Parts: sequence; structure tokens; C-alpha cells
Amino acid sequence: MTAAGEISMKTPRIDVCICTYRRRELEATLLSLGAMDVPGNAAVRIIVADNDAAPSARELVYTLAARLPFEVAYVHCPASNISIARNACLESSSGDLTVFIDDDSTASREWLTELVEVAEATGADAVLGPVRAVYSPDAPEWMRRGDFHSTLPVFVDGEIRTGYSGNVLLRRASPRVAGRRFNLALGRTGGEDSEYFTHLHRAGGRIAFAPKALVYEPVPENRAQFSWLLKRRFRSGQTHGRLLAERSGAIKSVVQASAKVAYCFVAAALHAIAAERRNRFALRGVMHLGVVSGLLGVREIRQYGEEPAGRRSNAA
Repeated sequence: MTAAGEISMKTPRIDVCICTYRRRELEATLLSLGAMDVPGNAAVRIIVADNDAAPSARELVYTLAARLPFEVAYVHCPASNISIARNACLESSSGDLTVFIDDDSTASREWLTELVEVAEATGADAVLGPVRAVYSPDAPEWMRRGDFHSTLPVFVDGEIRTGYSGNVLLRRASPRVAGRRFNLALGRTGGEDSEYFTHLHRAGGRIAFAPKALVYEPVPENRAQFSWLLKRRFRSGQTHGRLLAERSGAIKSVVQASAKVAYCFVAAALHAIAAERRNRFALRGVMHLGVVSGLLGVREIRQYGEEPAGRRSNAA
């Protein structure tokens, strides 16, 4: 690495990692990687970490490997715990850069080149890309119009202080990245990636954003529901509250978060006839309610470890 953080190797090695759990969309994810542009003379390898108790994705991965222009490695890491799968990817990765994409997402053609270009330009320890939701025509109009499922980084005072694992590049040589792992205790609740990147930032790591490094994520029927968004926002708030409690006084933060809960619910009531704005305020209120829960030490609700609803197993 140069002092500016550029990738100085003539042939940088990039490991693209996918954690999977009984998702048939994995096939589309792998095929999209096969069609993507490769930056410079980079050597790309794909690592698939199968988190199912049985190696249900193995046959699909090996079958598709023959159609892909990259080396493909399959790792079976059973336990239905997403942190175990993420850590298996980190431990299997030997490249200069480790990149994560979800098993129900597809990469745009320029995805990887955009991530690498921003990593070279900024010298950041991690680079996030946007995850753009793709709604079916059957999804509620207010949901499609408000785009409640897409994922973008949040800037606070001009910097990104946390992140997500659905579209991210990690610089393996960084002392803020090397040896860092995802919390196994959060592997069934979610929030393990928020904690990972929050602690990376607190350790002095820099997180950059590559706005053109797009991946696309379909929104299945079971997620195109207000109830799913409520659960997701509440759990996200719980994680934020727990991380906030690590650094600030819980009483003051509980008061502040409670005030935000009241404000959001009042605003939702005032916009009762405007579904998009009403639901946006309501969801934000529920998120702050989750913050209060996290600040008070309530255990985070479980999100992982069950078969994705409405989706066929890879073994089917």
C-alpha cells in the first residue's frame, strides 16, 4: 500500500464474498458477478459461505462455477448464524480486498470497479455502495413511492460512522480491519454489521461511499409489508441504542429518544391520510422506540436462522 492508500500491486487480489442461507436467488447473484467488469488486472475469487445445517447450496455453487470466469470457493459453515458465515468469509479471504454482496442481490456491471476506484481515491478502510430495492407491481404504492427498502449510508457531520454488509469493500491490510470479526451473539438477531462498522469507525477507521457501485435487491412479498418494516426498524433501533449506551449516559439518551418517539407518532397522526408520510413518521417512531429498548438493555429480537418466507430452498 502507498501512503495515500492506493492499491499498489500490479495484480490486486479481490475476494467477493456471499453468505447464503437457503436462497434460490443465489443463482442470479452468482451469474451477475460473472458478467461484471473487473478493475485493471485484478484477480477475482468468489467465496460462498453456506450457513445452512446441511450443505444445501453446494451443488448449485459447483454447477455454476463452471460458467463463471473466476475461481469459486465453497465453504460450509453450519449454525444458522449470519455472523459465523461472515466470519468464515473473512477467514477464508486472502486477497488484498474483501468485498461482500448479499445472496439475494445482483451486481451492476460496474459495481466492483466503482468500489475499487473509490478505495484507491480515498484510501478508506471500508467503502459502501448503495443497495437499490426492486419492488414488484404488487407492492403497496406508498412503499414503492417512498422506497422504504433501499439502503444508503448515513452521514453525520460529513462522515459515515457505521455501515452495512450488503454492499461493502474492506481493505484487509488496514489495522482497523485485520483481525476484526462479527459478533456471534448478534448472528440471529441482526445488527452485527452495524456493530462491526461502528467499532471500526471508533477505532479510527474511515468509511467512504461509492454512489455508482450499485447492487439491486428484490423485495419479496413477505418483506413488502408494513409489519416487516416495523420489526426491522425496531431491531435497528435496538442495535443503535445498545451502541449508544456504550459511549453516553443512558438516562439522558433515553429521555432524548423518548421525545423523538412522541414527536414521530404525533407527526404520523397529523399525516393520517397521507400513507407515505404517515408510515415514514411511524416507522421512525418505532425505530426510536427500539433505541429506548436498546438503551435499557432489552435483548434484540431474532431475525435470522429461519428459512426465508416464500422462498424455495437451494436444495429444492
